[in-house]
Amino acid sequence: MNLFNGKATFVTSATKIEECPKADLPEVCFAGRSNVGKSSLINAIVNRKNIARTSNVPGKTQQMNYYRIGDDCYFVDLPGYGYAKVPQKERERWGRNIRKYLTERETLHLVIHVVDARHEPTALDQDFFYWLASNEMPFCVLLSKGDKLSNNKLAQSRKKVKNILAEMNIEVPIIAYSASSRKGIPEIQKLITEFIDPKE
Repeated sequence: MNLFNGKATFVTSATKIEECPKADLPEVCFAGRSNVGKSSLINAIVNRKNIARTSNVPGKTQQMNYYRIGDDCYFVDLPGYGYAKVPQKERERWGRNIRKYLTERETLHLVIHVVDARHEPTALDQDFFYWLASNEMPFCVLLSKGDKLSNNKLAQSRKKVKNILAEMNIEVPIIAYSASSRKGIPEIQKLITEFIDPKE
């Protein structure tokens, strides 16, 4: 199985689980705060420049964007959370729809939670760690923008996240990466493949 040979296509945008494509392939979803770099990460993983639409405007992704990765799986870019300029009612609607997707989508194999390596995980990030674990969701934590920090600072950031998770009695993979330099991307590709196809 080679998920990362550039054979990726945008399929659809869904605002709720009823609008998602037929559940006939494994799914990996990408979650995190607005503007944390989920779209750039998807592009890096599949070795395509613009398959996932990136934006400098936080809150731009307001739907679940589906990308078909060859004949093997879907990547799902979830709306970012924590952007204040989005109306409260809209944020609440996103929250309900995303929670329903995460808990009811039977083909969801892995949640990739993206956190900015340059900053300590916010209260929203930490709440999401706890919620995922409480609902027994398989997830990992990816530290974005790893090229912006020295190796020492990056190691400190990773340790901080590991300690926060340990206090919640959570042990999951933590990988630092850079979408621009591709540091950490092969490790992420390997992890995704293991969740999509355990035989690999």
